[in-house]
Amino acid sequence: MSEVRPSSFLGVWSQRLLAAILLGGQVLIHLLQGRIHRRNTVEQMAAVGPDSLLIALITAVFVGAVFTIQVAREFIRFGAGTTVGGVLALALTRELAPVLTAVVLAGRVGSAFAAEIGTMRVTEQIDALYMLKTDPIDYLVIPRVLACCVMLPILTLLSAITGMIGGLVIATNLYRLSQSVFIDSARNFLDVWDVTSALIKGAVFGATIAIIGCSWGLTTTGGAKGVGQSTTAAVVTALLSIFIMNFFLSWVMFQGLGRSTL
Repeated sequence: MSEVRPSSFLGVWSQRLLAAILLGGQVLIHLLQGRIHRRNTVEQMAAVGPDSLLIALITAVFVGAVFTIQVAREFIRFGAGTTVGGVLALALTRELAPVLTAVVLAGRVGSAFAAEIGTMRVTEQIDALYMLKTDPIDYLVIPRVLACCVMLPILTLLSAITGMIGGLVIATNLYRLSQSVFIDSARNFLDVWDVTSALIKGAVFGATIAIIGCSWGLTTTGGAKGVGQSTTAAVVTALLSIFIMNFFLSWVMFQGLGRSTL
């Protein structure tokens, strides 16, 4: 049995990543030309948003609860218990809610995009679209990109709210912090830019997940085995892209010393 050389794997992966970047450029051009398949877009929005809502909220509530457990004890110990709500609010809106919601969607939605379009590729359904004079980018890719760009920011905002509720329950019941103090702290720490940054990150991560999933699907070869490999590679690549892009987005959005709220 022949072995797969690491250099060969990296070469193929690099080619597919370049194809994904080019696909992103094509999507942007087509969007500027107004080439949007509305029915497919609505269907994909339903698949990305409502169908992913429950798992995103469950993830958020436990993340908020765990974060509060880790932070509240130490803050109370140093006499800063009144800042627990604000710290949780900042952590959720700036980092935890956008990133973890994107991770959930990368596993659920990104893999589905790669598997579905990859199956269409190996069964020659993509070629059939060309025969029918239908551009796969307009019919398959753009609806998925728009759905992720619209629904992921909404899911991110709902996840942040749910995470705050989970943290509030833990703070008030386990650490006897006042509910009003917790909420006032969150209100004092947060500003409009914190929420806006979460929405921007959600839109960027959504576009990344959709483009990578669709691109890996469109470049699938090798039958059923190739579909499985493309699905796995698409999820891994999307996760890596999310973490790398999150660093650069955070670096651009939150440079400086910040403001004093004490």
